[in-house]
Amino acid sequence: MYSTYLSYNNIVSSLGFDSTSVVDQLSAEVSGLRLIDGHEILDRPFYSSMISEDALNDAFERLPTSSPKTRLEKMLVVSLENILEASKIELTDRVGLIVSTTKGNIDVLEEGSKFPKERAYLSTIGAELQNHFGFATEPIVVSNACVSGILAIVTAKRLIDQGTFDHVFTVAGDLVTKFIISGFNSFQALSDVPCRPYCKSRSGINIGEVAASVLVTRDNNRLVDESVEILGGASCNDANHISGPSRTGEGLFLSVTSALQEANLSPGEIDYVSAHGTATMYNDEMEAIAFNRAGLANTPLNSLKGYFGHTLGASGLLETIVGMHSLKRNTLFASKGFQELGVSQPLNIIEKTTSKKINTFLKTASGFGGTNTAAVFRNV
Repeated sequence: MYSTYLSYNNIVSSLGFDSTSVVDQLSAEVSGLRLIDGHEILDRPFYSSMISEDALNDAFERLPTSSPKTRLEKMLVVSLENILEASKIELTDRVGLIVSTTKGNIDVLEEGSKFPKERAYLSTIGAELQNHFGFATEPIVVSNACVSGILAIVTAKRLIDQGTFDHVFTVAGDLVTKFIISGFNSFQALSDVPCRPYCKSRSGINIGEVAASVLVTRDNNRLVDESVEILGGASCNDANHISGPSRTGEGLFLSVTSALQEANLSPGEIDYVSAHGTATMYNDEMEAIAFNRAGLANTPLNSLKGYFGHTLGASGLLETIVGMHSLKRNTLFASKGFQELGVSQPLNIIEKTTSKKINTFLKTASGFGGTNTAAVFRNV
């Protein structure tokens, strides 16, 4: 069996419009979270990580386009354009496209949108990207709550392993919108301050937006400095509750142990965990239980939500790309905002950005409906 790799990658976020710039900001422990005057989205100010409209339009207008694009489509196009151009891969029937999102063009349903409501169909996003770039194959849309981004990578690996494609371009994105903010606000889950995953003083979630993209490939001649090998991946739905995670961490535990089994690694061979870490009481506690059950209590662990907020279906792909660069730089990024452990089980939270030789990492994500996904990566 041949190996499968992550290669060319790009991040479009409030911290920059390319992966290197974004990771440089993380190295300096700079957060993209800002206090937003939320009069159009929420009736009070809230913290969020939002992409500059002017910067996005400037970047998009420099690219050739054939039709008007929604805000999310612009983000996805700008992100994907970068790696398509860099890879120089011809878009034949051996090249796939996976689009990952939780809510897609949900903003077109809001009053005043210039786009028809049908644009909110998730399949439309795939069609827009296919037509824009000229993909020969029909796009696959992965929309499975907040595990969508990492699940898209695992899906791409499966498609390559079974011989359907040689390369799969994977792109993920989600927006900060009135619909999404009001939903989390109705749960009383929004924090009035920058979020603090796993911290005793945490008070809830911040929502952010991002677009991220990566090339998944079997061709070791198309690797970049930060490339990693995907050793294993697994997804388990414990169907615990429509919005509440399992109190025993069952789905995440099974996903992690299955991913490690496929990777043929023991928990002690994982150098760090890039966790989900939303800074909500139930999520953080569930993860702490699952990681302890999986033998990862002492493994260095971080959440990147203190830099980007929770970017929904894009978060898993975004945080995997950061993990790639973390391995390249031999750097463990701080879990920003953390002060004192606020879960019932021990965790080895990365409190300061630290230089350390690292070779492997585990990425996990959990979401509404009991969804859980884990994947294991190794330096090339």
